Amino acid sequence: MVPLQLVGSLRKELADSLSTCRVLVVGAGGIGCELLKNVVLTGFKNIEVIDLDVIDVSNLNRQFLFQKKHVGKSKAQVAKESVLQFCPTANITAYHDSIMNPDYNVEFFRNFMLVMNALDNRAARNHVNRMCLAADIPLIESGTAGYLGQVTVIKKGLTECYECQPKPTQKTFPGCTIRNTPSEPIHCIVWAKYLFNQLFGEEDADQEVSPDTADPELSWNPADTEARATASDQDGDIKRVSTKDWARSTGYDPVKLFNKLFKDDIRYLLTMDKLWKKRKAPLPLDWLDLCGTSILSRYNRPDDPPAMDFVTAAANLRMYIFSMNMKSRFDIKSMAGNIIPAIATTNAVIAGLIVLEALKILSGDVEHCRTIFLNKQPNPRKKLLVPCALDPPSANCYVCASKPEVTVKLNVHKTLVLALQDKILKEKFGMVAPDVQIEDGKGTILISSEEGETEANNCKFLSDFGIRNGSRLQVDDFLQDYTLLVNVIHSEDLEKDVEFEVVGDAPDKAPTPTRSQEGKNVANGNKESAEPSTSSKAPAEQNEVLLVDSDEEEPSSSTMAVRMESRGHKRKLHDAETGEASAKRQHLSQPSADDDIDIIALD
Repeated sequence: MVPLQLVGSLRKELADSLSTCRVLVVGAGGIGCELLKNVVLTGFKNIEVIDLDVIDVSNLNRQFLFQKKHVGKSKAQVAKESVLQFCPTANITAYHDSIMNPDYNVEFFRNFMLVMNALDNRAARNHVNRMCLAADIPLIESGTAGYLGQVTVIKKGLTECYECQPKPTQKTFPGCTIRNTPSEPIHCIVWAKYLFNQLFGEEDADQEVSPDTADPELSWNPADTEARATASDQDGDIKRVSTKDWARSTGYDPVKLFNKLFKDDIRYLLTMDKLWKKRKAPLPLDWLDLCGTSILSRYNRPDDPPAMDFVTAAANLRMYIFSMNMKSRFDIKSMAGNIIPAIATTNAVIAGLIVLEALKILSGDVEHCRTIFLNKQPNPRKKLLVPCALDPPSANCYVCASKPEVTVKLNVHKTLVLALQDKILKEKFGMVAPDVQIEDGKGTILISSEEGETEANNCKFLSDFGIRNGSRLQVDDFLQDYTLLVNVIHSEDLEKDVEFEVVGDAPDKAPTPTRSQEGKNVANGNKESAEPSTSSKAPAEQNEVLLVDSDEEEPSSSTMAVRMESRGHKRKLHDAETGEASAKRQHLSQPSADDDIDIIALD
């Protein structure tokens, strides 16, 4: 019998694999910091990390690779420098960039044996999912939402991809969106709740409401971004002084507070001209101009509690400034009451579980990988961590099927080519740079990813190009190595404010994976152990953080969902980090009246 050789706590073969393989970590924020520390200490030697963001003061309470002196610097670069202190011999490459930059193409992804996601937005998750599918590289997805978390493994042809299951609107928003470029009412509600806490509660750097001068959208140059953050003390009247301190200095003067928050800060945002090239610019408000108008009191009632009055008024004022439809007090109360913070310990647990799943993959045990859910409370078997078998690819997925195809209902006489590109192909179907050709026998190019080539088509209607009921559009995204056939159904009966509907899809059935016998106990990264395995599609940051209360640990999450549904008890599944809901999340007790309210998670 050959004795088992160990290097530290790992088998020698696995330790050797870790020291030679190249891995990519996407994201260096809450989960990413913990993950980078873990992979270095586990023995990974060749690591590349990419993150677009710069470090903000609000990150310091949970992203422990960063210190106050790092504020304004690249997260990826500082994270690299910090983890090298744990293992100076590691070979780490840091990119201060967006993973959606065309430089990171399929060939780039093929350089790695494994990709680990630690992202905070769906667009990037969709993109990495497609790049890993195109490169045929295993991907580990993750996410957290408060005390909930999830880790899952995605492998082409063997498991569901990130987009196999439909997902509702994202509910996780970066700080720069809240402070600089709100586009939905919830962004304004979060801002107003933060404002109330800053003025009347305990000071919290995580809840700053002044413009974010280090918004990554303003610059692709790390040096420029760092300089902007450093210069923020001198930029106009916007200083790195807390809102609470500023309010105290004015004696909480209501007119000064109003004009700073809704006029001066908005004027300062307008100086960040890059933010408004593709957005409608905000409209500053002045206290004197608004006195006597209905805007100041439209949704207030004298008998309502003052705190809720404040949040309602502040949120609606900000919605007005950014050209949104204002909300009732009832709606704002419902949304403001379901905001949950990022939790450092949850990030740490999820990062550890990512590494355990990575060890299985590098051991050649992909079949033993699991989707693992971290619950807020123990299940009936007193477990917080619940593993479920990975689900096979969905037969109806418009991403990982062999010939992805969808059917879209719209009014060809009212839908602009630009709306097809931005709202349907990019926003709904997650493409980055789509090319569209009409199957009309002539090969008419409707949309080209080459700048300026089809710009003249943008303001024309689809019907102007002969597109009608039954037309078919061949859509390609060469960056993602992704092709989608879009069948058009013309309709003049769409509901009010509905521009299009995805009414069906008909891809070929994805290949059926071969599964090992379920029922075996699977160890964390080591099939020789007999202990059961225990580690988002969004995670919020996404994708489905499932609350699993079942005392059975082996069925797949889909099997479990069917079983729970047959008992008549189901609960919406909320994404880690984004707090997104999915029909997969189930539990055994009757749902409460609050189960249908979205939970908004912030990172």
